[in-house]
Amino acid sequence: MTISGMGVVVRKAGEASKLEEILLGEPGLGEVLVRIQASGVCHTDLMYREGKISDEFPYLLGHEGAGIVQSVGEGVTTPAVGDYVILAWRAPCGKCRFCQLGQPNLCSASLNAQPRMTTKSDGKVLSPALGIGTFCTHTVVAATQAIPVPTECPPSQACLIGCGVMTGVGAALYTAAVRRGSTVAVYGCGGVGCSVIMGAKLARAGKIIAVDIAQNKLDWARQFGATDVVDASKTDPVEAIKSLTGGNGVDYSFEAVGSPNTLLQALWSRDLAGTCTLIGVPDPSMKMELPMLQFFGLGGSLRVSWYGDCLPSRDFPLLANWYINGELDLDRAVTREIGLEDAEAAFEAMERGETLRSVIRIP
Repeated sequence: MTISGMGVVVRKAGEASKLEEILLGEPGLGEVLVRIQASGVCHTDLMYREGKISDEFPYLLGHEGAGIVQSVGEGVTTPAVGDYVILAWRAPCGKCRFCQLGQPNLCSASLNAQPRMTTKSDGKVLSPALGIGTFCTHTVVAATQAIPVPTECPPSQACLIGCGVMTGVGAALYTAAVRRGSTVAVYGCGGVGCSVIMGAKLARAGKIIAVDIAQNKLDWARQFGATDVVDASKTDPVEAIKSLTGGNGVDYSFEAVGSPNTLLQALWSRDLAGTCTLIGVPDPSMKMELPMLQFFGLGGSLRVSWYGDCLPSRDFPLLANWYINGELDLDRAVTREIGLEDAEAAFEAMERGETLRSVIRIP
């Protein structure tokens, strides 16, 4: 049986997205149909719209979603119809070389549903953003991408766990493994950067330094747990961080911008043998010139964090419970709630730096 729904679709790179009627086939083997209740508007969705991820248009945008399982395909025992779930854009296959080594967070064959969604007007097969597509009333995903979580974590807050919050918190707790009492610097204090700050706070870091060029983002960073802030538009952030750490630099630095210049600043902000973690997604054209002797002399490591090195089946319920227990401030992460028809306005607000997250709510 075909199901009719609505979704935010972009048909060509650089064009504005539009709300269109979409058709969804029944979920197949190992798949589920989810009725979306809320979806966060992430910068990655804007990159899809602009053609900076790939060119498999038309796209069904959105990849931070929470909702209710409406139907399940053959062989699915979990989740069940009626389960409240957060959608994960990575779902370990259990068979690839990394899964076999016990590193499912690095799965090289992440599971997705077969293409089952089309535009009603002309029958074009939709490419769901990051394999899920959540700017819509309904979507079809692999069953293991739909992670049951407690209903006490509301949809507007829960959907953010699906990408931005998990990426930032996981980068601090898993990728970098921030130690209790350590020093941390976070470059870029948007949704992901503020989530890194929350992760560092959960790890009981001793000093958390937030770096940005926008005062409102530095104010947000303080609210999420930054102990110090540095306005990089007014001072050299590397020197400021050294000053705040007795001349040493931090144990852990995080780059949540995706810029060569900021990554270099994050690298040079470290103490000896410190860890720098790149989270921000660079533009495909970006290159960085690295003074190798300086890098060698400082020691330590440069790491890349994919999805916070998380395991969604383990970590989504964990973060939802941290929210319920008051340890994770997801309420403050929701800047505004909007409708499906407001996706383009949300992109514009994001580019102006006005929002941590706009969240699409679907009645």
